[in-house]
Amino acid sequence: MSRDKIVIKGAREHNLKNVDLEIPRDKLVVLTGVSGSGKSSLAFDTLYAEGQRRYVESLSAYARQFLGQMEKPKVDFIGGLSPAIAIEQKSASKNPRSTVGTVTEIYDYLRLLFARVGTPHCHQCGREVGSQSAEQMVNRVLTLPAGTRFMVLAPLVSQRKGEYKDVFAEARAEGFARVRVDGEMIELGQEIKLNKKVKHTIEVVVDRLVMPAEGSGEAPAGVSAPAPSAATQRPRGKAQAGEQSEWGAFVTRLTDSIEQALRVGEGMVLISIQQPAASSQQPAADAEQTRESRRRRTVRSGDADASPAASRTPHAPEEWLMSEENTCTHCGISFPELSPQMFSFNAPQGACPSCSGLGTRLELDPELLVPNPTLTLHQGAIPYWGELRKKQDSWAYRCLTSIGHHYGFDLDTPWEQLPARAREVLIYGSGKEKVRFNWSDASGSRGEFLRPWEGLASEINRRYHQTDSEFTREIYASYMSEQPCPACQNARLRPESLAVTVGGLNVKTVCDLNIKGAHDWALALAGEEPRTKNQEPRTNGTAEHHNGSQFAVLGAALTPYQLEIAGEILKEIRERLGFLLNVGLHYLTLQRPAPTLSGGEAQRIRLASQIGSGLVGVMYILDEPSIGLHQRDNRKLLNTLLKLRDLGNTVIVVEHDLETMQEADWLIDFGPGAGVKGGAVVAAGPPSLVAQTPGSQTGAYLSGQLEIAIPAVRRAPRVAGPEPMLALPPRRQKGAARKAPASPKAADTAPQWFEIEGATMNNLRDVSVRFPLGSFVCITGVSGSGKSSLITETLYPALANRLNKAQLKHGPYRALKGLDLLDKVIDIDQQPIGRTPRSNPATYVKLFDLIRELFARSPEAKLRGYEAGRFSFNLKGGRCEACEGNGEKRIDMQFLADVWVRCDVCKGKRYNRETLQVKYKGKSIAEVLDMDVQTALEFFDNVPRIKRILKTLHDVGLDYIALGQPATTLSGGEAQRVKLAKELARVATGRTVYILDEPTTGLHFADVQRLLEVLHRLVDAGNTVVVIEHNLDVIKTADWLIDMGPEGGDGGGQVVAIGTPEQVALVEGSHTGEFLRAILLPAEQAEEIAA
Repeated sequence: MSRDKIVIKGAREHNLKNVDLEIPRDKLVVLTGVSGSGKSSLAFDTLYAEGQRRYVESLSAYARQFLGQMEKPKVDFIGGLSPAIAIEQKSASKNPRSTVGTVTEIYDYLRLLFARVGTPHCHQCGREVGSQSAEQMVNRVLTLPAGTRFMVLAPLVSQRKGEYKDVFAEARAEGFARVRVDGEMIELGQEIKLNKKVKHTIEVVVDRLVMPAEGSGEAPAGVSAPAPSAATQRPRGKAQAGEQSEWGAFVTRLTDSIEQALRVGEGMVLISIQQPAASSQQPAADAEQTRESRRRRTVRSGDADASPAASRTPHAPEEWLMSEENTCTHCGISFPELSPQMFSFNAPQGACPSCSGLGTRLELDPELLVPNPTLTLHQGAIPYWGELRKKQDSWAYRCLTSIGHHYGFDLDTPWEQLPARAREVLIYGSGKEKVRFNWSDASGSRGEFLRPWEGLASEINRRYHQTDSEFTREIYASYMSEQPCPACQNARLRPESLAVTVGGLNVKTVCDLNIKGAHDWALALAGEEPRTKNQEPRTNGTAEHHNGSQFAVLGAALTPYQLEIAGEILKEIRERLGFLLNVGLHYLTLQRPAPTLSGGEAQRIRLASQIGSGLVGVMYILDEPSIGLHQRDNRKLLNTLLKLRDLGNTVIVVEHDLETMQEADWLIDFGPGAGVKGGAVVAAGPPSLVAQTPGSQTGAYLSGQLEIAIPAVRRAPRVAGPEPMLALPPRRQKGAARKAPASPKAADTAPQWFEIEGATMNNLRDVSVRFPLGSFVCITGVSGSGKSSLITETLYPALANRLNKAQLKHGPYRALKGLDLLDKVIDIDQQPIGRTPRSNPATYVKLFDLIRELFARSPEAKLRGYEAGRFSFNLKGGRCEACEGNGEKRIDMQFLADVWVRCDVCKGKRYNRETLQVKYKGKSIAEVLDMDVQTALEFFDNVPRIKRILKTLHDVGLDYIALGQPATTLSGGEAQRVKLAKELARVATGRTVYILDEPTTGLHFADVQRLLEVLHRLVDAGNTVVVIEHNLDVIKTADWLIDMGPEGGDGGGQVVAIGTPEQVALVEGSHTGEFLRAILLPAEQAEEIAA
């Protein structure tokens, strides 16, 4: 057997039809075909499953029983198989503690970096904190210039009240002659009286010295790292032996003095530096300084201005306060030794004690408490209290009436018009201010009491934590949302950990940088300068804001000593950040929570991590890595895949992207249809060969025989009269002149729009956008440009709160306009459907509920007293109890993979015999679940509610799937369309806004064509469709484009272009327009604009 290919014989997993195939090794191989044609069945359920199974089987039987082993795929033979790594298209971790930094392991290296070369500071005063040995202190003093006069002092008292007679007595007993009290030198032989009501500072004078002229070596200013020994620091050259002896005696005396001062000062020593002899020629007036001017200027060890040269003044002595321990010499706070655990928000040593390292806490959200501020309290502005006009005998009504009387407002004033103080008191309480509450009841009893008002926030929070009922707790939680922790401000770490810096930044600031900024920071630490396009390396030791980077001007790089320690750590950090840049994730931050990542982002992060592993001889299997990636960044991703291949790996990619297919070494097209109509290899070979293969849908699109057509007309914004259409200029022959397309002409009636103003979520920069009603609107832009921030995080929840009466958290904005023209909003996001064996298309789209109700209304069911629950395979009563409604039984094989066998009682039908005896139109409930959508559509033709849902499944191209097909067997594209069908099946009114986030995920060209037909039918019915999309086939068919950018992250958040696709194609600086030019404009005009 050849070693240069993977040989597959008789693959029959899922819908594969006994496939025989040869795949070249060490190549970039792309599997394509319509959704549900068998691509994933071969790639993941056959190749990956067998590769993983063989690896696990190579382990001992004892080890295998602890590992999840995959079931042997239905295949006769696979040869030439390498160890397999799958990078699937699935959502990221749902763990709120996971971040981009932790998932990529970059944060682990950052923790190690900060622990080894971090500079600790006091979290209270901000001064640098550090410990030094006596030898390090001596070496630092030896850097002073020759002739410098200085004193060695031992601190005894620091800014404390008292007379301290015992301190002076003990100093005399120790044999010391002088002390310095509040800056004044005093002989211990004389009586010292202090005012016990005044704070004093006392130091004992251990020694007074002058730096010898001989051996004075010049050291760099601000030496704080351990210095070389005195002998190596000051080469003597041809000095005489007497001089050597004199210098040695000085060093010995200095060392003894510092050690004695450390003993007396309990680990602290103060060096008071006078002026060097050479600069002691001062005017006589300077000698007569006041006591205040003689007060010392203390410079603590490691302070930014601790350089002898930089901090010395001609009048005041300079002082260095040094400590043997990690203690703030100003605040007296001790700090533990730096360790990686101090920077982990998952460890008690580092996690913020207030939020336990989550960075957020569940707190009352005023926006959820008052969803509609235009209502009055009587009308129910606060749903927690309800409509007070209907509850005038309630305790809440009586309290609020009294509060209104006290603060001068009534309950009929709209919430948004209430005085700010009134709103504050109602929500957060009156503090210590007491309110007079009056009450009365139906019996005529009256009373009053005086007390502060607790406030709704405190009441809900108190009851949330006190209740034992989960149901009640959920009610209180509906008015709360995750808010930044007030203690750490979303930093997750303790104050002590956040006070440690490397390169001028703490770990939180580094994690808040985008990937590009963090990469630049890591380069600067190593003394390297980031390069940008058309930019030479900088040499000024700083980095500038560029390409959306948040990298700010920083301090100097690490010292050589620190670089020796951190060199390997920085190398790992730079490489991992570089891999993320290469897959187009420059706009993410290391602090970004993993649950907020899209499926495409999570997959590319895993891809970047695999590149960093540097493995060779591996079979990588990827599922649509281009999802969520703008065409501009596609090249980076392809280069990454090619790099994996060039390392000596086989890269197998399930993909629908045209550019990826064209770049492949080998292209395999599955089909010809989906489901039972697919499962065969239609074409295989180089892309050029597949393009010429008859019967290959992919080949037809590659060759240009088939294409998704550009519409002949585009809808103009809807007006009150008949819907106007914007005619497009006809397609011209090559070389024909063409004018720039005109904007839609204004109709007699003003166009209808809805508008959002002043959106500032994440990186949005006060964005205001109008959306034309009755149009197909596409939101475009590079990854991280602000599309999701604008649409899914701001516009949708804001619309849902106003139109659907929802209570969703939304991004900040100033105003929403034009909502009187809409009645509801429907969102179809990227979250996956339930992928459990008990979930199926019928249950997900709520079709099965209707079918069960239909069976329960049958004469036989009524006669037996069966209700709808009897026909559920999840409930006892109607299901087969031998398999608990699964239709299969699991056999535990210990160290072998579990075996699933068909239930021998119900024969896989899931129900017991009595339930199966109930028929509707001659079919049992099990037989209905086995029907495909097309058959079921004909079977339920006379049931409108069921037919409408089935028709939607049919329209999105899922007519071949069975109603009861387990969700785990659906492909990614099929699952996405099931979800789409559920939302589209809702009754549309012609005034509905549909919001879709990348609906073409997992879809082939032919599937995209069918999806577009469904969406355009919705628009034709008068609805508005807003789509976030990167697929050019969708973008070019839109009526209206809103292009965000120009870059991702900090470089984005603006509207770059707006208008029809033809108009956006003419906008310079629009990355989307750049790719539209090649499609919509003649070659000559596109080249002219590009130039």
